[in-house]
Amino acid sequence: MKKLLYAIFALLTAAASAQQFLPVHKLQYAEHAISQLYVDTVNQDKLVEDAIVGMLKSLDPHSSYTNAKETKELNEPLEGSFSGIGISFNMATDTLYIIETIGGGPSERVGILPGDRIIKVNDTVIAGVKMLNSDIMKRLRGPKGTDVDVTVLRYEAGNPDTIEFRITRDDIPILSVDAAYIVEPGIGYIRLNKFGAETHKEFVDAVGKLQKEGMKDLILDLSDNGGGYLQASVDLLGELLPSGSLAVFTEGRNNPKYEYFAFPSGKKPILGDGRLVVMMNQFSASASEITAGAIQDWDRGVVVGRRSFGKGLVQRPVPFPDGSMMRLTVAHYYTPTGRDIQKPYTKGNSDAYAHDMIDRFNSGELMHEDSIKYIDSLKVKTLKLNRPIYGGGGISPDRFVGIDTTENTRYYRQVMAKGLINRFAIKTVDKDRKEILSRYPTDKDFLKGYVISDAQLQELYDLATAEKIEFNAEEAALSRPLFSMVLKGLIGRDIYDSSTYFKVYNERDPMFRKALDVIRSKEYSDILKQNK
Repeated sequence: MKKLLYAIFALLTAAASAQQFLPVHKLQYAEHAISQLYVDTVNQDKLVEDAIVGMLKSLDPHSSYTNAKETKELNEPLEGSFSGIGISFNMATDTLYIIETIGGGPSERVGILPGDRIIKVNDTVIAGVKMLNSDIMKRLRGPKGTDVDVTVLRYEAGNPDTIEFRITRDDIPILSVDAAYIVEPGIGYIRLNKFGAETHKEFVDAVGKLQKEGMKDLILDLSDNGGGYLQASVDLLGELLPSGSLAVFTEGRNNPKYEYFAFPSGKKPILGDGRLVVMMNQFSASASEITAGAIQDWDRGVVVGRRSFGKGLVQRPVPFPDGSMMRLTVAHYYTPTGRDIQKPYTKGNSDAYAHDMIDRFNSGELMHEDSIKYIDSLKVKTLKLNRPIYGGGGISPDRFVGIDTTENTRYYRQVMAKGLINRFAIKTVDKDRKEILSRYPTDKDFLKGYVISDAQLQELYDLATAEKIEFNAEEAALSRPLFSMVLKGLIGRDIYDSSTYFKVYNERDPMFRKALDVIRSKEYSDILKQNK
């Protein structure tokens, strides 16, 4: 052992004297010394990974490292498809509850229905065993063309029945479009949940479908959209901006300015001259901000909502041979007017960065427009109409819509946190699916006629009491509209499709109501003409 020590320090001394002892050598020698000399056994892989994580922590908040498993799981939702059985599900009281089957997918083809519970996969019981979602998905997913046997528990008018299916796995699309529907004659609504490999195609398909139904103007909902691929945003902007318009540019210390343009091929925008309103909130980030920022900069549409997250750092993937990956920040995103999307941060202080949303709430920014602090030195003018807009982190809306916290009581949050509204919705669908469908054959009928009753809400409150949540009559009364809306939306989603949930939600959502007011009124033109 002493000989090893002497050898290591001899190497160190020789390297230093030869003036070749670089920082990377120091790291290598430290790892070698720890693995060979430390008093206890060490995991060398973990040692190196911890060192990488430690280095990245001293940089910006978005440079990161993921091991091979994490890298695969992070990339998959953006890649566009995987091989599986074609269901959307959630876990209700340790049981896999099918929300929706993918149209034309493997599960729909064999007769599996929304509301079914998968209780066994091949020979493994998955119900009531507190299995992780990732472990369940491993069992359901697999190579295209392979079979998987599932046992399903189905309720018919409240009565349980067990059915066995053999499903042949197939390629399943990972969808970006949560909802696409006509709000009223001439006005459409599309909600995107991410910017993935297939987002552009999905968007074009959704617009085409709505245009066949008479859509001229569009509300594009990017609220809670955390972003994704830069190119997906650029491609989408190519459908909305005039051909050849600058969509975004990137620039960094070792990365010269690089500009991305909306299709320079002479293609006409898909909406033509139709009106466009973009909804976004404090959780809209990255590619969402690129999209909204370019639309605002070019005066192509009106942004409604709250200041976006402010994630404008470009990460370059640095893959390692073992499948792990480092995502290293190499540049900033800038909107066409030159606004830096990234909000301010201090290197190495990720805690303060993570505290930003709490700071926004405490300062009143999420509730009151006059609490937003604009910096005059960061004011720029839009590119066509010379309207004043501001940089400084995130995209600030043209029309602000604050959070209304009146109905969001502590009692409501406790019931939601226990998953009780979802559980009660599932119970209602099990019991009343046939009756609801007979009375309301379409979701249009459902939206117009179905009402959450006092008896249903009392049953929900009783369920909460059984889960040791103390009933608060005053708070329950304040939250009654919220309880009713979420419950109706979940029931509608499980009986019809995911668009039904957003149709219910949007009836009361202040941001959507403002977007609709703007797109249908003279206010739209006024915003795009203002020049303060």
